[in-house]
Amino acid sequence: MTVREQNLDTIAPVLATFEVNRTTGTDDLAADDIGCAVTLTSDGKATAIGAGEVLIGRLISVTTRENEATLSTVQVGGICRLAISTTYPQVGDRVVGGAAGTVKQAPAVASDPAGGNVARGTVLAVNGTTDAVILLN
Repeated sequence: MTVREQNLDTIAPVLATFEVNRTTGTDDLAADDIGCAVTLTSDGKATAIGAGEVLIGRLISVTTRENEATLSTVQVGGICRLAISTTYPQVGDRVVGGAAGTVKQAPAVASDPAGGNVARGTVLAVNGTTDAVILLN
């Protein structure tokens, strides 16, 4: 019997719905952003993650509703694959926001800031400098 390759991306996703943040009248997230790392604004709306920001999860879908706020479905738990940028994470690392909707290795901190450390997840596998499989814990 041979060992069967596992698709870790499909294990136990936990999904949540958030309004999409708007900047100068334009939604911050669109269908082109599906698969990118997202964070939440101070008023609890989803937006693309920026450098050093807290990872909330992976954008799964965007739903535009006429005369109402655009909604996003975000994978907030389980295992997902996200694009990475420098400083590239290694297996076992935690991550924070990188550049343009990516994640990167979380920085070392001497002490956690008020509210806790911004690092999230556990890196399970890294594909060179392209992407990483992350347990959103």
